[in-house]
Amino acid sequence: MSQMNSTRLLPIQFFLLGIPGLEHLYLYLAFVFTVVYITSLIGNFTLLFIIRIDRSLHQPMYFFLCMLSSIDLALSSSTTPKMLGIFWLNSHEIYSEACLTQMFFLHSCAIMESALLLAMAFDRYVAICNPLRYASILTKWLITHIGMLTVSRAVALMTPLPFLIKKLPFCSANIIHHCYCEHMAVVKLACADTTFNNIYGIVVALFIVGLDLMFIIYSYVLILRAVFRLSSKEARFKALGTCASHIVAILTFYIPVVLSSVVHRFGKMVPIHIHILMANVYLMLPPLLNPIVYGAKTQQIRNRVKSIF
Repeated sequence: MSQMNSTRLLPIQFFLLGIPGLEHLYLYLAFVFTVVYITSLIGNFTLLFIIRIDRSLHQPMYFFLCMLSSIDLALSSSTTPKMLGIFWLNSHEIYSEACLTQMFFLHSCAIMESALLLAMAFDRYVAICNPLRYASILTKWLITHIGMLTVSRAVALMTPLPFLIKKLPFCSANIIHHCYCEHMAVVKLACADTTFNNIYGIVVALFIVGLDLMFIIYSYVLILRAVFRLSSKEARFKALGTCASHIVAILTFYIPVVLSSVVHRFGKMVPIHIHILMANVYLMLPPLLNPIVYGAKTQQIRNRVKSIF
C-alpha cells in the first residue's frame, strides 16, 4: 500500500540531465550562454530605460515594445540561471515545486510573446492602413486591455499544467533529459497513460501558434496590399521600413518554434542534443535579438544609446 501511495506523488527533486552527449563542451556552452544572457539583460533593460525617459517614444508601438522586453526578460530568466548552474557548477537538482513553477513561467511567457507579436502586427496594420485614425484607435485604454488580455490568456492556459502533472503517478524515474523543466520532458517520466497531457499540450501549441500566426499573416497581407497601392516607391520603402523590425522579431520567434516542433515530432533519428540545443535557441534568441534589432532600426533609440554610453 505504501509503495502504491508513493507512486502517486511527485519526486521531491528532479535531476536535470543537461545536454547529453555534449558534457565535454559544458564550459564552452556555459561561456556562450552567459554572454548571451548578460547581453539580453543589458539590451532589454536599456530599451525599457530609454523608452521610459524619452517622452517622444511614449507611443503605442513602443508601449508594446516595453511589454515585449519585459516578457523577454522573464522568459530568459525563468530558465537560463538554472542552465548556467548546470554548466558552470554541475548543479543538476531542482525541487519539484521549483520545476513546476519554472514550467509555468516558461510556457506562459512564450504564449505572452506570441500574443504581443500579434498586437504589434495590429499596431503596424493601423499605422499603415488607417494612419489618420492611429491615435484614436490605439488609445492607452486599448493598449492596457491588450496587455491584460495577453497575461490572462497565458495564465488561463498554463495554470492547469502543474495540476495535471501533480495527478500523474511517478515511479522511480526523476531524470529529465533537458536543461530545464519543459512540459513534455516531465510528462515522459510518469508511469501511467499521459494521453490527455499530450493532447492538451499539442492543442495549446496549435491554438497559440496557429491562431496568432494566422492573424499576423493576415495583417501583413492587408499591410502589403495597402503599401503597393502607394504611388511612389519611396513611400513604399518607408512604409515597409516601419515593419522591418517587427518582421525580424516574428521570424526570430516563430522559425525556431516551428523547426524545433518539426524535429521533435518527425526527426526520430536526430540526436537528443540537437533537440535540446534547438529548444535553447528558441528561448534565448528572441530576448537577445529583439532589443538589438529595434535599437538598430529606431533612430531615437540609437541616439539615446549613444548619449548614454
